[in-house]
Amino acid sequence: MCLITLYKLAPALMTSAEVANKLPKDFIWGFATASFQIEGSTNVDGRGKSIWDDFSKQPKKTLDGRDGNVATDSYRLWKEDIALLAHYGVKSYRFSLSWSRIIPLGGRNDPVNPKGIAFYSNLIDALLEHGIIPFVTLYHWDLPQALHDRYGGWLNKDEIVQDYVHYAKVCFQAFGDRVKHWLTVNEPWCVSILGYGKGIFAPGRSSDRERSPEGDSSIEPWVVGHSVILSHAYAVRLYREEFRAAQGGQIGIMLNGDWTMPYDDSPQNVEAAQHALDVVIGWFADPIYLGYYPEFMKQMLQERLPEFTPEELKVVKGSSDFYGMNTYTSYFCRAGGDDEFQGFAEYTFIRPDGTPLGTQAHCAWLQDYPEGFRDLLNYIWKRYKLPIYVTENGFAVKDESSKPIEEALQDNDRVNYFKGNTASLKAAVLEDGVDVRAYFPWSFLDHFEWADGYITRFGVTYVDFETQQRYPKESAKFLVKWFGDNVDAGDRKLPG
Repeated sequence: MCLITLYKLAPALMTSAEVANKLPKDFIWGFATASFQIEGSTNVDGRGKSIWDDFSKQPKKTLDGRDGNVATDSYRLWKEDIALLAHYGVKSYRFSLSWSRIIPLGGRNDPVNPKGIAFYSNLIDALLEHGIIPFVTLYHWDLPQALHDRYGGWLNKDEIVQDYVHYAKVCFQAFGDRVKHWLTVNEPWCVSILGYGKGIFAPGRSSDRERSPEGDSSIEPWVVGHSVILSHAYAVRLYREEFRAAQGGQIGIMLNGDWTMPYDDSPQNVEAAQHALDVVIGWFADPIYLGYYPEFMKQMLQERLPEFTPEELKVVKGSSDFYGMNTYTSYFCRAGGDDEFQGFAEYTFIRPDGTPLGTQAHCAWLQDYPEGFRDLLNYIWKRYKLPIYVTENGFAVKDESSKPIEEALQDNDRVNYFKGNTASLKAAVLEDGVDVRAYFPWSFLDHFEWADGYITRFGVTYVDFETQQRYPKESAKFLVKWFGDNVDAGDRKLPG
């Protein structure tokens, strides 16, 4: 383990004006990961397969042909990982549970794996011993393969809702005495569109027969999204009815969505930008927070959009204690696009004057634009009126994987990304009055980046995948210092 010295902060007295210019002392910050992206040990201690196990081994499913069998080996190296998190001084760590490590076959009548429970229980205990708050994601894309084989997984609403709620109950029972922050599902748009529409994520279903042997991109994504919303909502109802009184936690969902701006002031492009927000964010946020699907989606999909029964809608509406926000970038939008999954808006990073929006990341879909982050925080706050937890936000430096380690550690583009977005975060809270309560940069470690394999690196910590050594990048140092400087420490007394 290679640890590079981080900036440490000396205690200091602060004036009341300085306190007023800081995020509140209970503001939570830390780093985020997901089980399949870091754990490895896919066939160890009774873990069952997830839909990503075999999918990632199929030819051309990942850019580098590599899978998640080892990843960052965090199932074995978890103690070293927690030591590094403690060294960074984070307040919190957001990680996900592997459903198939806890219930290998996934179902409500299938056996629970004691070794899976013990692994996460020990992890949670160690975090708490280091004063780190566990933020626990129940589902981050790794559906048990057995459930997909048994009844189609997310395509079968009646079965998957029951099995997901049972899995959530097992987790609440095992860990809820210590976990006070639960996240039900990570990015249901990606689950639905990338897994069942475009077919580039597991289980790889789409109408494109060159890519997928089966699937229907016009129907299945909307069915899956509906199942995910209901699974989330009924798990939240269970927690509120059976566990909250004793355990005292919060529970909510995480939705991806980037800021979309009209390319110009034409009514068509203004409308297109809103349609993009409706499909990427409103598809899930509107039912959960407002109690209905967006009108544009109803018009676009008509009978293809499943309907909630009155009983279901009562469970869905209000089923998140906060807004879990995963966001990375911003786009200009023009009318006339051909992608239903983007609300028929055409996305572009090119400004009307021909210049790019911001610095290009390694992945084609990401440029930095901190003004858009602030705008999106304001939009979410005004529309849904609940506290916001920014559960993912990050940047992949171009060609970082091909650089020597010493050069990769000087991740200036990522540092600049976080400089801009932390400034926007602070401005949204202190100047705009947006209620943001947490910020989790993505990601704690370089890792298995789904269909990108190991080529795209989002970590603030460099991982040498040959040796599994971890090396803090400049972005980690920046964030540690920034949150030390910009969050009220609480224990520093004001003079006089």
